[in-house]
Amino acid sequence: MKRYIHHIGSLGLWCLALLLLAGCKKERIYTYEVDDVNVEQPGVLKPNVKSDLEVLSIAYSDLFGTTIPADELEALALSYQSFGDKRLVMDMVILNFLNEPNVQIPSDATMRGNIEAFVDASYRKFFVREPSAFERWFVSDLIRKDAGLTPDLVYYAFMTSAEYRFY
Repeated sequence: MKRYIHHIGSLGLWCLALLLLAGCKKERIYTYEVDDVNVEQPGVLKPNVKSDLEVLSIAYSDLFGTTIPADELEALALSYQSFGDKRLVMDMVILNFLNEPNVQIPSDATMRGNIEAFVDASYRKFFVREPSAFERWFVSDLIRKDAGLTPDLVYYAFMTSAEYRFY
């Protein structure tokens, strides 16, 4: 009986060794013939940052259709430099511009009358480029779904975005 147990034990070791050898195979490497595709977003091709005074001046021109008077630009620059949080001051200046009575913003009815045209015009005005198909759909969809989204809020979103600070 001892002899049979010894043969079963050695047979088991041989089977285990064969399984390990048969199970260890080199992994296959599959190569798919796929062409590389470069995906670029139009907004990222703007390498230069506008100075703070340029942003203020361009924001005024975008909203009022004229250049900012020198004394008003000087007053804005002085108040801008006197605060520590520059981003907050820039947001407040843009909000102030948007609340001025002579600001040139389309009405809500005009915006909702042709949302895609409004979105295209906003991209050209603020980013100096055409929107991608996804950008056009996304912003248009936001406007359609939210009745409280007014043209001045859309303008504020464009003007406080990171891309607005680049050219």
